[in-house]
Amino acid sequence: MTRHEVREHIFRLLFMVEFHEGEELKEQAALYFDEVEGISEKNHAYILEKLENMIEKVPELDAALNEAAEGWKTARMGKAELTILRLAAYEITCDEDIPARVAINEAVELGKTFGGDESPAFINGILAKLMKRMGNDTE
Repeated sequence: MTRHEVREHIFRLLFMVEFHEGEELKEQAALYFDEVEGISEKNHAYILEKLENMIEKVPELDAALNEAAEGWKTARMGKAELTILRLAAYEITCDEDIPARVAINEAVELGKTFGGDESPAFINGILAKLMKRMGNDTE
């Protein structure tokens, strides 16, 4: 399974955070994995670990995104775009194994797949501002 495919599974599960909490979220994740074929035990464990880490950081990620998104707040963002931004923000700020440029590129690609027509530009713009705020310009 490619890193992009793993990231897509993480996105799909992280998206559930908007609709489920606690034990219900765990049950929904278990149902998701029951329906998806071809995920090795190693990838399954990796996906769940990343998901749990991201869920713990949602308040921090949202705060960083709110600071970077001038004129936008996470409460007003589309659920798909918000989930993509949370995933990328986590990768940029917390995952040293993923270069920021890769996280941004992958987020834009997820936006093309799961978001609206304007999603890729919106996602790219907010993540670029996040990087500038962190003192790490992507240009």
